Amino acid sequence: MFTEPLLPIILLAFVCEFIDSSLGMGFGTILAPLLMIVGYQPFQIMPALLLSEFVTGITAGLAHHRFGNVNFSSLVLRDLDVASVLAACGIIGVVVSVLVPPRLPAWALEFYIGLLVLAIGIVVLATIGWTFTFSWPKLMGLGLLAAFNKGIRSGGYGPVVVGGQILAGVESKSAIGIACLAEGVTSAVGVATYLSLTDQAIDWRLAPALLIGSLCSVPLAAYAVKRIPPRPLRILVGVATILLGAYTLLEARV
Repeated sequence: MFTEPLLPIILLAFVCEFIDSSLGMGFGTILAPLLMIVGYQPFQIMPALLLSEFVTGITAGLAHHRFGNVNFSSLVLRDLDVASVLAACGIIGVVVSVLVPPRLPAWALEFYIGLLVLAIGIVVLATIGWTFTFSWPKLMGLGLLAAFNKGIRSGGYGPVVVGGQILAGVESKSAIGIACLAEGVTSAVGVATYLSLTDQAIDWRLAPALLIGSLCSVPLAAYAVKRIPPRPLRILVGVATILLGAYTLLEARV
């Protein structure tokens, strides 16, 4: 049984969730391999991460709404519609990925996700200043792809959803708030699916530490997004996406 102090895990969750809630990505992508390094097994990590992302995703979405980064009360702005579509696609993607686990080795999945995330980050930065026409088909496709990523690795969701929204015509601050809320709903379904259809259980030593650390960072991250102008925020999203893609590729092991 893992007996290391939980304070470092709480602090690690705080930092990773601050990145995730302020840029819409990074929690699972960064935290999962780090938890494996300190001694946790994948069967412990996946359900605990999904539970944490369920709670913090919903909370972060509401916090972004509270600070005006996104508007879930006005259908005119499409934010609630986009979040609903991404959440629906996410539910389908997660269930399929749990029921039909991929037969590829772990390093191949890591390589695929890293390459995908890296490519999206490069495109986000390369198209700064461009105006994209809003596209529902793009959003639905990216939502399914991102949710499948989450189901097979508990990472790679945020970069695809946030970067994909920007490339589909959604403003960067709205994209972050929408991604947080959609990820929360998707993760809730992921938790329910794992508990009901697999033999995996939530590690109630790891999960509370992740929840405590991540929840403490949510309001700070939402406020930080409020203070950053849209263009620099998009640059940050692009850079963060590239870094997460490169990080994931480095984590891949043949």
